[in-house]
Amino acid sequence: MTEASAWTEAAEALADEVTAGAPAWHDAVRNTPRHLLVPRWWRRIPNSPAREWELADLAEDSPERLRAAYTDETLVTRVGPTHADHAVPGERGKGDPTSSSTLPGLIVSMAHRLDVKPGHKVLDVGTGSGYSAGLFARRFGDENVTSVDVDPYLVEAARTRLAEFGRTPRLAAVDATGELPEPEYDRIMATVSVRPVPASWLRALRPGGRLVTTIAHTALLITADMGTDGIARGTVQPDPATFMETRREADYPPKLDDLFRSVRVREGEEVRPPEGAVPDLWQEWPLRWLYELETPGVETRAATYPEDGRRVVWLLAGDGAWARAEDGTAPLVHQGGPRRLWDDLERVRRKWEENGRFSLHALRAELGAEGGALLSPDGSWVFPV
Repeated sequence: MTEASAWTEAAEALADEVTAGAPAWHDAVRNTPRHLLVPRWWRRIPNSPAREWELADLAEDSPERLRAAYTDETLVTRVGPTHADHAVPGERGKGDPTSSSTLPGLIVSMAHRLDVKPGHKVLDVGTGSGYSAGLFARRFGDENVTSVDVDPYLVEAARTRLAEFGRTPRLAAVDATGELPEPEYDRIMATVSVRPVPASWLRALRPGGRLVTTIAHTALLITADMGTDGIARGTVQPDPATFMETRREADYPPKLDDLFRSVRVREGEEVRPPEGAVPDLWQEWPLRWLYELETPGVETRAATYPEDGRRVVWLLAGDGAWARAEDGTAPLVHQGGPRRLWDDLERVRRKWEENGRFSLHALRAELGAEGGALLSPDGSWVFPV
C-alpha cells in the first residue's frame, strides 16, 4: 500500500464515521490530509500530578501517526507556551492545553449547524492546526474562507501546511475578540470559547447570518441567527462542546494552586451542614454550568478519600474566596474569604429547582453588539454572556 493510498483510505473511513449525519461534508473530510496539518502533538502522561505531557513525533507514513490523525479524537498541539513543533526529543510539556486540532466529528457537527451556502463568506475563529479552515475551503472555496488565531506561529504553520495540498484560505494573526480582518461575514464559527460574545462578531454578522460558538468554562454550544434589528437570536444546542478560552498571552493565567494548598483541609471561617446532598459537579453538569453562568470564574476541584469513600468538593476564586464541602455520615461545608461560594451554589440550585430544573438546552440566546444574554425558558433568569 502506498503512502497516499494509506492516508486516503484512513481519511475515507473517518469521513464515513463522522459525516453520517452530515453527508455533504464527506468529500471535504475524505480529501483533507489531517496528518500533514498535525505532524507532532502532545500526549498526556497518565496520573501525572504536574499535568505533564510527552511528545508524539512519528514518521509521516507510520501507521500510528495515520491512526491518530484519522481517529475522531482531539490532538493537543500546544501545552502552556510550548508548541509540539518546537519541542526537542524527550522534552515534556507542562500545564494545560493552549491549542489543539479538535476532534473532526465535532468540527463537522458544528459546520453542519452553521449551514453555509455557496458564496457565503465564512469566518473560522481559532485556526489551530488549520483543519477546519481546510474543510471549509475544500467545500466552499478558498476565497470565501477567513481563519483567524491570536498566535502568529499557528497561523503561519497552518498557511504553509494547507498550501502543501492546494488550500489557500485567508489566514490572519489577530485577536478575534477585537477587530476582524473583514467588515462582514455570513457565517461565523468559533472553536474557541468566549464570554462575552465579542461585539465585533455581532457587528460583522450580516442580517440572516449565523453564529456558532461556545460559552467559556461551560460546554454550552450556541447557534444564533442575526436579525434585521442587530440582535442574533438562538438556542443552546443539545450536544455539548468544550473548547479552550480565547487568550491574549502565550499562556492562560495560572490556576489557583496556592489557594488550594492553603485551604485543602483548613477550618473554615464559617462551618455548617450543607443544604441537601453535596452535589457531584462532574456528574451534575447542568448545575455546574448554571453556577458558572451565575458566578463566573470559580474553579471547581473534587476528590474521593480512598479510606472511606467520602467525596470532597472545593470551590476557589481569584479574590481568595473558597469553600470545601465533604459528604459522608455528617456532611459539612467550610467557607472562607470575602464571599461565601457555597452559599452561591446552593442559591443557584434552589433557583433552578424553583424553575422546574429546566433543561439547559431550553436556554435562549439574545446577542447584540451592546451586550448579550442567555435567558431561562420563561425569561425570568438572565445570564449576561
